[in-house]
Amino acid sequence: FVSSKEEITATMPASQSVQVFGKKKTATACAFAKQGRGLIKVNGQPIELIEPEPLRLKAFEPVLVLGQEKFANLDIRIRVKGGGMTAQIYAIRAAIAKAIVAYHAKYVDESSKNELRKTLMAYDRNLLVSDPRRCEPKKYGGRSARSRFQKSYR
Repeated sequence: FVSSKEEITATMPASQSVQVFGKKKTATACAFAKQGRGLIKVNGQPIELIEPEPLRLKAFEPVLVLGQEKFANLDIRIRVKGGGMTAQIYAIRAAIAKAIVAYHAKYVDESSKNELRKTLMAYDRNLLVSDPRRCEPKKYGGRSARSRFQKSYR
């Protein structure tokens, strides 16, 4: 006895997809790239509507650097959470860049992947390599991580 769900999954052609993460501080963006018609959505809404508006171009950077034609047959869905506005934007751009490189590595060819990688690295290394800087924890004897309380002698 085979359930109908198993039959459906057996007959459906597997879609070409990759899943990657982009991170910045505590913000994490999970990008799911698959064959499609060039849509890029962030938390269900188009990337053109990202707030804050001054940082919108930052999220677009991988697309602008590589050119729209590389993204023409690719749908990217991104879920982002944690961190602040700026950190989320940086996590999104890292996720988009990593997604296109991973997709080309898996389903296109190695030379195109290396070419994309080289272009992105030349533009900004943080698109593919995550930034290791984190917030330093507060210590006793002061009001922040480094500053100490003022010392008085009398």
